[in-house]
Amino acid sequence: MDYYNLVDSGVECKMDRNRREAKIAGWILKSLLLSYALTGILLLTLAMLLYKLDMDEKAVSAGIIAIYITATLIGGLAIGKMAKTRKFLWGLILGILYFALLILITMGVYRTLDGAVAGLVTTFLLCAGGGTIGGMIS
Repeated sequence: MDYYNLVDSGVECKMDRNRREAKIAGWILKSLLLSYALTGILLLTLAMLLYKLDMDEKAVSAGIIAIYITATLIGGLAIGKMAKTRKFLWGLILGILYFALLILITMGVYRTLDGAVAGLVTTFLLCAGGGTIGGMIS
């Protein structure tokens, strides 16, 4: 092997790795976009139901929890279909990123995390679990 073949081989490996990283970033962005689009649609539906049916606070809280689980489950399904290997792990990553973005949006709007730590932990587990299950069943 001469030096130039080794250098070219290294460049190709690096290019393949860069392509793979870009592909993974695309999977994550597409799945997160799908999850948040679904969240928006379901929250609008919940708001309409709240207006029409005069729902109580417990029903709204249950609806929000169901929306978190549904959105991350569908996102986990999507990323699992794209990844094809270690689907549960990609679903978990999606759920964690969904939660992180949710927290960032909350901090941007309210400037504080006024909820109890137990509520944050529960929401994290619901998001991570929904993504993981979605990835597993994809």
